[in-house]
Amino acid sequence: MDQIFINGLAVDAVIGVYDWERDIRQRLIIDLDMGWDISAAALNDDLEATLNYAAVSQRITDYVSASSFALVETLAERLAAVIMAEFSVPWLRLRINKPGAVAEAAGGVGVLIERGAQRP
Repeated sequence: MDQIFINGLAVDAVIGVYDWERDIRQRLIIDLDMGWDISAAALNDDLEATLNYAAVSQRITDYVSASSFALVETLAERLAAVIMAEFSVPWLRLRINKPGAVAEAAGGVGVLIERGAQRP
């Protein structure tokens, strides 16, 4: 299966379990791989036949910015469901990195989930 990806999308959100985290916005870094057949778009050089990563990026930004979850896991599940439903994405791999969540973690910590079915 072909894939369209978005890497390093930075979005600020209310996220965390501690009281102080509920009063601030923290930076999240989102990477997303989406299964998508690009052959129709490539055949006719047609934007309408492909997955518009600008529209997906904007939807992610809007959703995450408006969210307020305790767990990154919950955000990941809900965001994956939104992307799959609204953009008809059959498969995705989503990584949410929360830099600075653990002082000893150089690049951050977070979750990586995979949802849907990859076709051969």
